[in-house]
Amino acid sequence: QVQLVESGGGLVQAGGSLRLSCAASGRTISNYVMAWIRQAPGKEREFVGGISGNGRYTYYADSVKGRFTISRDNAKNMVYLQVNSLKPGDTAVYYCAADTRLYTVPTFYAYWGQGTQVTVSS
Repeated sequence: QVQLVESGGGLVQAGGSLRLSCAASGRTISNYVMAWIRQAPGKEREFVGGISGNGRYTYYADSVKGRFTISRDNAKNMVYLQVNSLKPGDTAVYYCAADTRLYTVPTFYAYWGQGTQVTVSS
């Protein structure tokens, strides 16, 4: 089992930035691909990006490429999502998820956190 707890969300103006954090526990997280997934009101969950177990490889959805950056610190069991140039359309609950492979389909991930709300005002 892997337990995930997100933090760092909040209310920010358009154009602003936030850093979301995900604290992992339970198993060696370097064995897991970590992903960020978001869900806007009334919409389905959307894959945002993922990072390989050793942190060398990242993959992003086109909608966030160039604005969002995923990183990880396996020694601290932490994963981060730096979100820049935020837009109102980025408003969503952001979830941290883990699995042994990278999937772009959110429902494939085995482990999830409870989510953190990001609200972007115009």
